[in-house]
Amino acid sequence: MGIIQKNPLVDAGTQFYTVGLNQTALVIGLGNVGDEYEMTRHNVGFACIDAFARSEGFDAWVEKKDLTCFYASKTLGSTRVIIIKPTTFMNLSGEAVQETMHYFKVGLSRVLVIHDELDIPFGQLRMRTGGSDAGHNGVKSVTQQVGENYARIRIGIGPKTPDGIDSSKFVLQRFSEQELGHMKALTQEVSSIINEFIFAGELRAETRNFIV
Repeated sequence: MGIIQKNPLVDAGTQFYTVGLNQTALVIGLGNVGDEYEMTRHNVGFACIDAFARSEGFDAWVEKKDLTCFYASKTLGSTRVIIIKPTTFMNLSGEAVQETMHYFKVGLSRVLVIHDELDIPFGQLRMRTGGSDAGHNGVKSVTQQVGENYARIRIGIGPKTPDGIDSSKFVLQRFSEQELGHMKALTQEVSSIINEFIFAGELRAETRNFIV
């Protein structure tokens, strides 16, 4: 829903435009801050948003302490795109999302969250809007803060290996050498999906494989 603005009287030949919420998109990569978490499975959301920022020529990340996130923005087409990486650590990610949405007046339908998901096999991406958090504490935090009807790119990091390993330990391990060999294809596919969301204004529910 756009911002309602009463337009002033203007000459008949003048074109007047009102900017609404649908011209801004907010894209969030979930992860944990700190060098020790780089390229761990739980930080694949950070890796993907970093790759998207590079591919689209965003300016360098700026830490916004009042919004508890790293922030960058750029206009793509007619849409102002705001990208963030929360600095709250994963379990409180929703605080940064809510604060940024409020500050920039972004509607929930224009929010896209990128995160890992253990129940999806590595090599697969699933997209949807809304739904449960599937046990992901970062997603749970976002939903608690802003509601559940935001778009999601769910990046498979499963299955656990070995099978008996604790889930919290597995997601904080770094990707294997074999998995790292597919990271370029993964991040390129995610960047393509982000652009589809930005320009189409929505995210189609589907499953994609990035390993051919």
